[in-house]
Amino acid sequence: MFRIQTLNNISPKGLALLPPTQYEYGADVATPDAVLLRSHNMHEMDLPASVQAVGRAGAGVNNIPVPRLTELGVPVFNTPGANANAVKELVIAGMLLAARNLPQALQFVAGLEGQGDALNKVVEAGKKRFVGHELPGRTLAVIGLGAIGVKVANAAVGLGMQVIGYDPKITVSRAWQLSAEVDQAASLEQALGQADFISLHVPLLDSTRNLLDATRLGQLKPGAVLLNFAREGIVDPALVMTALEQGQLQRYVTDFPTRELIDHDGVIALPHLGASTTEAEENCAMMVARQVRDYLENGNITNSVNFPETVLPRTAGHRVSIINANIPNMLGQISSALADSGLNILDMLNKSRGEIAYTLVDVDQALTEATCERLRGIDGVLRVRTL
Repeated sequence: MFRIQTLNNISPKGLALLPPTQYEYGADVATPDAVLLRSHNMHEMDLPASVQAVGRAGAGVNNIPVPRLTELGVPVFNTPGANANAVKELVIAGMLLAARNLPQALQFVAGLEGQGDALNKVVEAGKKRFVGHELPGRTLAVIGLGAIGVKVANAAVGLGMQVIGYDPKITVSRAWQLSAEVDQAASLEQALGQADFISLHVPLLDSTRNLLDATRLGQLKPGAVLLNFAREGIVDPALVMTALEQGQLQRYVTDFPTRELIDHDGVIALPHLGASTTEAEENCAMMVARQVRDYLENGNITNSVNFPETVLPRTAGHRVSIINANIPNMLGQISSALADSGLNILDMLNKSRGEIAYTLVDVDQALTEATCERLRGIDGVLRVRTL
């Protein structure tokens, strides 16, 4: 029986993928084998030694102490792409909100008084204040072409926009998904300088924090609209407000409100609605449940932010998974320990990522506790599990 601690409400559709005959889950589960969460802050949490995996029902893992878990040999799973459609729709909505001055128009109507002809006259007289523009023919720069960025770019092409994409680390699979009508920018500066709208879709890393600094904001086409539905720290709010006041930006549309932004007339701030759809929550929960279950039962790793992708189909034999430091001669020592125990290797897969290496081995006989202890005794081995 596997035990799963849930630190947030996880969609029932995801939990339904954990068979009750094999899994116990809930907020109060003690000595869990895995932890599932959404936005719960784990940084100050005392992690039980029993935890073998952490699964985030979402893409961002800023609320999870990934380096500490890596040192403990605990893979952290996330769900890239599961909420991509929800965020894509919100980005398109954000462009329309800005282009058609909809928040200001809604606020104007909410303050109207009177009725009948008198109200109609005020409406007709006031609407000229909210004249906007259409999206076709305008240029959108999409910075970051992962699951969400590709969907945003393709949707904008469908709306008749000119689209420029910038991502020096785009994967082959994402490139295949990207519309051929999306132009490639050779640099971030090139993309920024041509765009009427800029949409950010990069993770928050040291290299992307305050990605749009004063210099890059100064390179924007005057009157551009900046959309940030990625992460708060990618943009410095103070610099954005300066760009708004100087006319370099017409609007800033963000999912990450601060007091200063909320009070600024040029800002359209939403309450972190990016993945707030029933469908996105269900997709994230189902995806992370499948990944954590496959790891607990088969040792396979898919969509981990700190461990290498490692998928070995199970055909026959008995499986052992080994997590160790990525140092020379580990595989040789593991193979020798198995051979000295009289075990024949039927299949093996070894992958590494940074300082961590991960090995799945199928052998012809069940491993004894003595063999497992011998594997654990190899200098650099962090965890050994029989599956």
